[in-house]
Amino acid sequence: MKQLRTFMVQKKQTKTTRGTGAREAAAQATRDSILKAATKVFARYGYDGGSIEKISSTAKTHDRMIYYYFGSKEGLFIAVLEGIYQRMDEAEATCAPDLADPVAALLAVIRFKVDYYRRHPEFVTLLNTENLHKGKHVSKSAKAVEFSSHAVELIREILEAGAARGLFRTDLRPRDLYLLIVSTAYFFTSNRYTLSAFLGETLDSREATDAWEHFVSDCVLRVVRAEPAAARR
Repeated sequence: MKQLRTFMVQKKQTKTTRGTGAREAAAQATRDSILKAATKVFARYGYDGGSIEKISSTAKTHDRMIYYYFGSKEGLFIAVLEGIYQRMDEAEATCAPDLADPVAALLAVIRFKVDYYRRHPEFVTLLNTENLHKGKHVSKSAKAVEFSSHAVELIREILEAGAARGLFRTDLRPRDLYLLIVSTAYFFTSNRYTLSAFLGETLDSREATDAWEHFVSDCVLRVVRAEPAAARR
């Protein structure tokens, strides 16, 4: 009898655990669906035009679910910004440049940045939107600094590896080099349509992006390379 009661208790616990797991999975799926829809809507309509109604309709859910998971429209927008930063951070981590070859490592970072912005125009659009709001939403995120610190730290490691081999200058700030790389990649993508019209040539192509990447790489290497001893005297 005792064994039967034990078996029934274990069976009930197993059923409860499975039920809880299913509910958690469903909740996460709903949350992910809302985030995906919000990313599309905010990228298309901006923060002001990206209404809760449009997002819930795109996600095929109800307005109340957005408030339940994110608290407010601003809370949802912050989560979207955190999401796009996290995805870029994770993608960059897979790049894993080899510090044994600092020059190749630096070129890999440049290649990643230029290519990532081109393949993820929604990233650029959402950052443009947030800059119009003077960064007031992302400044409330505790994760934003964490993501940027990873990228700057990688640049620092590359610079130190290159300096240790006498290849790179020792007076460069990792933050400055990071800003130089991302600004060239970001500007090219964010202004590619107006620049195409202004310059009279198509910049929104793989060939144009590759040419820009090579140019940026050459510029950055000229900045970081250590001067020959004779030139410093």
